[in-house]
Order: sequence, then C-alpha cells, then structure tokens
Amino acid sequence: MANGTGPLGGGNARPTMADIARELGVAKITVSRALSDSPTVKESTRRLIRDTAERMGYRLNISARNLRQQRTRTIAVVIEMAPSHDRLMSEPYPLSLLGGIMQELTAAGQNMVLTTIELFAQHPPSADGVILLGQGVHDDAAAAIEATGLPYVVWGAAHGPPGRVVVGSDNRAGGRLAADYLRARGRRALLFLGETQHGEVEDRLQGFADALKGSDAAVIDRIACAFTAAAGREAVDRLLAEGTAFDGVFAASDAIAMGAIEALQARGLSVPGDVSVVGFDDSPGAAIVSPKLTTIRQDWAVGGELLAKKVLDLVAGKGADSRAMSVELVARES
Repeated sequence: MANGTGPLGGGNARPTMADIARELGVAKITVSRALSDSPTVKESTRRLIRDTAERMGYRLNISARNLRQQRTRTIAVVIEMAPSHDRLMSEPYPLSLLGGIMQELTAAGQNMVLTTIELFAQHPPSADGVILLGQGVHDDAAAAIEATGLPYVVWGAAHGPPGRVVVGSDNRAGGRLAADYLRARGRRALLFLGETQHGEVEDRLQGFADALKGSDAAVIDRIACAFTAAAGREAVDRLLAEGTAFDGVFAASDAIAMGAIEALQARGLSVPGDVSVVGFDDSPGAAIVSPKLTTIRQDWAVGGELLAKKVLDLVAGKGADSRAMSVELVARES
C-alpha cells in the first residue's frame, strides 16, 4: 500500500477501508457498502472486495459499524406551517399528504414522528430520514433540514440544489390550465392572489403568465397573501374599494379563492357573471361552496405515498429522483 502500513507495507497499523479502495481503484463508499453486504453493490464486486479485505488483513470494527448503521425505523415528517386560527393543521393540507405517507410507512414497517419545523430545529427527533412538507419562504425550511445531514425529501417545487429530491405537482402546468380556462370564458383583466416567495406559488404564477403571452388577456395585479380565506377576502375587498376593475381571478389555493368569492359577493358582484374565479388544490370544500369552485386538482394522497417511498429508498442507500405529478382542471360553477 502507498502509505506503507498494515501487512502489505510492513507496518503495525491495520489496513483501512481507504486502503482497500486504493488497492482496487474503487470508491471508499463502495468498499463500505460491500463489506456491509449492501445489495447496491453487485455480487461479483462484493466478493472481490471481501476477498481483498481478507488478504490484506482487514478487520471490521463491528461496534463502530453497528453504531453507524443503527436504525430507528422512524421517519420524521416535518410540517412547514405555523398553526393558526385562520389555517388549521386539520385542513386537507397537510392531512391528505399525511394519510398517504402513513399508509406507505406502515406498509413498510416504519414508524412516523410528526413535528413542525420550529420544533424540529429546537428538538430534532431520532429518525433515519425526513419528509418535509413545504419548503418555506426563500427555501429556508428545506435548508434547515439539509443541514442535519439526514436523507430527506421535500413536498414542493424543484427550486433547490440539483441533488435535492422533491415531490410535488406540476404547478406551472396548473397555472397554464387556469389561464386557458379564464381566457376561454372571455376574461381579460386578470388578478393573481398568492405569496410568490413560496416556490410552488411562484411556479403557478409563472405558468399563468406564460400562457397569457401574446393574447389580449393580462395579469393586471399580483397580490401577495397567505393561504387563507381571510387573506383572499381582504385582498379582493381592498382592490374593489380602490376601484380596481378585473373580471378574472386565479388564486394560489382554494382557501384564497373562497375568500375572494366572499368579498366579491359582499360587494354585490356575481360569480361567475361579473368575475370568474379559479382556485388550486381541489380541496373538499371546493365542491360544496356556492358557487362551486373551479380549481386545479393535485393528488395529495399519491404525493404522500411517493414521498414515503423515496425517503425509504434514500435511507436504504438507493437512488431516488424528483417527481412532478400531473394536475387537472376541475370545472365547476365559479
């Protein structure tokens, strides 16, 4: 060996995994996985590495390996949202995602610990991996999870580092669907409601604006507001009080859209007679409000299952890639 230690070099030090890697011209991680009998290394390579390790006099430190490979069989699910009277934890988001996650983890014999980003930062639970629901403004929540060094996946938009595994909806496609729907109904002065500091909302607006290029319709205003009915109601009421004229609204969530409809009706405007409104999510309430809400449907339950599958793959040392799920427009009355 190059460093002259161990049996091959005549020294007293025992050979290391790095020594075996140099001897065979492979990566150290490949040696580690082979000696742990990982299926991610093909059998012929595992046999070669084990034989070389034995020839070199390598002795595996069992206690150290067990410490490194200790598994809690627990996945931490971290929610990036602060509970409030306006936005409850019991709403379809995040409950629908959590249902899909729990179903998949239970089937795999895994525990789930649920917490918020604030509590996770203060008292991180013992877990093998993390599922983060929501990236946070400017991606701050995802950055905090990444700093732990644990395998993790994110529900959101692919705005982070190239290697980050993200599961989410095709938000740009959703924005395009909303634009096409409003234009087909003769709407030309359009309003966008949502906080674009969130990557998902930014993509929804981008798809919406892209679909309007070259047409006689335009986004006349973009109002930042939280994912609540109260925020949508206040934003629209303020615009109407200022005399702003618009005939179409695309809201970044169904809750915002419902608040917008309340404000319009309170001012004596008809939905969809005077103003058409499109939401995003297809939450259960969208089909029972009056008028019933036209919206972009995203499948949270399937998203939860995908999040769980991908984080378990990462924990097992397998590869995982990001996934943008298809969306569809559900046309109702608004």
